[in-house]
Amino acid sequence: WIGRSEGAEITFDVSGHAAQLTVFTTRPDTLYGATYMVIAPEHPLVPTITTAEQSDAVAAYVEKAKSKSDLERAELAKEKTGVWTGATAVNPINGREIPIWVADYVLMTYGTGAIMAVPAHDVRDFEFAKEFGLEIIQVIEDGGEAAKDAEGALLEAYTGSGKLVHSGEQSGQDSETAKAAVIQRLAAENRGKATIHFKLRDWLFSRQRYWGEPFPVLWVSESDYAKVDDSLKSVDRPVTCLIEGELRHAIILPEAELPLELPVVESYTPSPDGQSPLSKAGDWLHVYIDPKTGATSAEARDGWIQGIRETNTMPQWAGSCWYYLRYIDPKNSEALIDPEKEKYWGMPDLYIGGAEHAVLHLLYARFWHHVLYDLGVVSDPEPFKKLFHQGIILGEDGEKMSKSRGNVVNPETIIESYGADALRLYLMFLGPLEAMKPWNTKGIEGVARFLRKVWRLVVGEEGGLQANIGEGTLDSETERLLHATIKKVTDDYSTLSFNTAISQMMICVNQLAKVERLPREAVESFVQLLAPLAPHIGEELWLRLGHTGSIAEAGWPKHDESKLVEDTVKIIFQVNGKYRGDAQLAVDVSKDDAIAAAKANERVQAFIQGKSIKKEIYVPGKIVNIVAV
Repeated sequence: WIGRSEGAEITFDVSGHAAQLTVFTTRPDTLYGATYMVIAPEHPLVPTITTAEQSDAVAAYVEKAKSKSDLERAELAKEKTGVWTGATAVNPINGREIPIWVADYVLMTYGTGAIMAVPAHDVRDFEFAKEFGLEIIQVIEDGGEAAKDAEGALLEAYTGSGKLVHSGEQSGQDSETAKAAVIQRLAAENRGKATIHFKLRDWLFSRQRYWGEPFPVLWVSESDYAKVDDSLKSVDRPVTCLIEGELRHAIILPEAELPLELPVVESYTPSPDGQSPLSKAGDWLHVYIDPKTGATSAEARDGWIQGIRETNTMPQWAGSCWYYLRYIDPKNSEALIDPEKEKYWGMPDLYIGGAEHAVLHLLYARFWHHVLYDLGVVSDPEPFKKLFHQGIILGEDGEKMSKSRGNVVNPETIIESYGADALRLYLMFLGPLEAMKPWNTKGIEGVARFLRKVWRLVVGEEGGLQANIGEGTLDSETERLLHATIKKVTDDYSTLSFNTAISQMMICVNQLAKVERLPREAVESFVQLLAPLAPHIGEELWLRLGHTGSIAEAGWPKHDESKLVEDTVKIIFQVNGKYRGDAQLAVDVSKDDAIAAAKANERVQAFIQGKSIKKEIYVPGKIVNIVAV
């Protein structure tokens, strides 16, 4: 999450302009293979270097990019899009002119907002080059490991190491030696330098709005700052700012003055000059301060100095970064959390959030937690033992749902037509929980039919329990399937594989529907499996089955491992390697019996009759293959 990368900054001249583009790369050794450049749509040079012929196309592309989040733009699996600016840059290592493109996968907020593209040795650059027919030059020898076509062209990017080729004076050098040599030459020509980049960026931790935690900071004049006790000052250096043209120094409120609460204000809107609404809270804003203790008063006192409160407030992260700790001890007015309660409950075992969560809230929460650990507030350095990033449900057009795109699905409409359980179940059935999945309104019909089938399995036409539900036992095949379903659904729930759990339950209910006499216990076990994903129908069916308490308190069914053992196995019959039939045979069927069963099969007989059998092959428990000519 800190993202430390060692590499080089390289400067490219833009042909026909006084402008230059600087890029950061961890692979300066591949500079000879740079065949194009890409800049972010927000890059300040876009309007300057774009040619008249390309201006309309570039402007349209830039406008479209504004509607996408950084996460969407950086998604590796997304379709590659881009527009040529009409401009070219000069590769500083060999003087070649290469085209400059605008593409949204380059972010202005990371690095320099520009990249040099080496398609032969970068997966994303390779896909982009193939999409737009750009030149691909291999400059790292692959030793025969790279996938190539009959003509020797790369079929995919080679990202491994090797000796340099097609690289001028660096040809024959290994990558590490070439990196140092290229950086040295660029530095001598004032066109590059070795550097270190971090993904970690400065965090703007203030907002000009009313709602938010107020900062326990006061601003005093320079002369009054000299009178303030050192315990109220910044440790490293004075923190200053200009307020209404006067240089002010920051001091910190002592713990005795906390909590600092927001004042009652007449308006929550910012002031006309854009300042926080708190800038208009006069009685709260202007205070008198004891320079020795930091105590404050609304009235003047002897020896006290005047100060102005900080009017910015903290962002929502100030509360959301540690809420999981406060849930454990919400009414503690003496400490953030009681150490004994923290020891008892511990940190969250599993945190589920969206991928966008991962680059914002979860990053900040971990940072915040590390600070609390260093301060001794918590005993565990890590806040979450396991993270799971759920995917996004896309619109039917495959794009992220957005009012501006008109592809938003209203859940209330779906619930009115199919019910909340069908909606919940379908969202889980769309695919793996971590994947991005397009919504399909027609697809929910299948899930709704499944729930109706479950209802009919339990409830008769008159609203009472189905007549075939009672005492008794299941046949061996249905019993095996039920216990296999209990095992699989239990395992799938633990790994959040809800889509495959639902598929298994669909198979099971189809089998149960064929049984003439259903044991009540079997039906109850199935309803318990379904209830976490379809709680409303689960509770209703539990009630119809004669229970008074909630199904959520009824425990969880357990499978019997001995019931999973199969007495028979499906054997495939082949003639000359092609499928010609199958049969359920005993698990321990002998080779002779399996071959005899195959020869007795009518379809197999049709393909071997009148022919000479040259070979009979049996793969135990799987295949019989008869070679006949």
